[in-house]
Amino acid sequence: MVINHWVPAAHRGDAIGDNARRVRDVLRGMGHASDVYALAIDDDLAGDVRPFDDAEARHGDRTIFHFALASPMTEAFVSLASGRILHYHNVTPARFFAPYDAGIFRLAALSRRELATLAGRVDLALGVSEYNRRELESLGFCRTGVLPLALNLRRLTEAPRCPALEGALTQDEFTNILFVGRVAPNKRIEDHIRLAEHYKRYVDSAYRFIFVGRTDAVPRYYSMVRALVAEYRMPPERFLFPGPVHDAELATYYRTARAYVSLSEHEGFCAPLVEAMAMDVPVLAYSAAAVPETLAGAGAQFTPKDLEYAAELLGMLVYEDNVREPILEGQRRRVQDFSEEAFVRRLTDVLDECE
Repeated sequence: MVINHWVPAAHRGDAIGDNARRVRDVLRGMGHASDVYALAIDDDLAGDVRPFDDAEARHGDRTIFHFALASPMTEAFVSLASGRILHYHNVTPARFFAPYDAGIFRLAALSRRELATLAGRVDLALGVSEYNRRELESLGFCRTGVLPLALNLRRLTEAPRCPALEGALTQDEFTNILFVGRVAPNKRIEDHIRLAEHYKRYVDSAYRFIFVGRTDAVPRYYSMVRALVAEYRMPPERFLFPGPVHDAELATYYRTARAYVSLSEHEGFCAPLVEAMAMDVPVLAYSAAAVPETLAGAGAQFTPKDLEYAAELLGMLVYEDNVREPILEGQRRRVQDFSEEAFVRRLTDVLDECE
């Protein structure tokens, strides 16, 4: 069977493109012919992703359209005769961007409207989570299901060490508290800064918050976050923003973290939660959107967003083994649900559903 993947843009480190290439590799391992096609392709991916104007892009027995934003691919997708599988990765609600970037606000609103136009025009609509599937259902999609992200956790668990970076992160007395993801309004990075203020006041002043991921996605928002650090008169060196990093460096940030914190208010899946569990880092997460589903009872979750309470809970994860160890045990059980074998079983079911 020929199974094509369409993604608007193929950028290394982008969750959607990385997932599409990973699913392609899994399908090839299952004996299918499979390629990824994109409108825009990073130079270093030119040999791995094919351009969308390649005629073969339209000749698949199945075509999986990985949707997260409006693009010319949408109308091309519905023009296919059959085998149209929508894989919805989530669109962040426009309201998060309104105070910071009018362009992104418009794109997010347009993307959600464009998603709705696909209802009744695809053979199968999948969310990366049940949370996303319910959104598809609310928009009028009839045949729906769930196909989680295809996560290559071995790229982190088996990554080589980075002695220099590891030394820089462990040579002092500071506790490393990690977040991974782009610095964007729905991630509520400003709440991490406020959490740090409570943590310093009630738990320990020897902290270091690390935010690995793009800082240029919403520049005005990033500026606001840095201004908040200054407003609280916190030492700026206690808040590291190394930007996007390679897998070996990312694995080092996980290995040297004492806890992983997510205060996001909108996630369609949140792959870093699974990465943290795979790297044996205890997770503290605000329980919103798809986060409870991804963790499925693992980690330490809380709601409502009481940051004073969260700081005390974070302190327990960092320092109290009788709290930390049961959390880690639960995470080790949960991460087994994201094995390649489990993904292959679900992917096989999806292909059968699209007959």
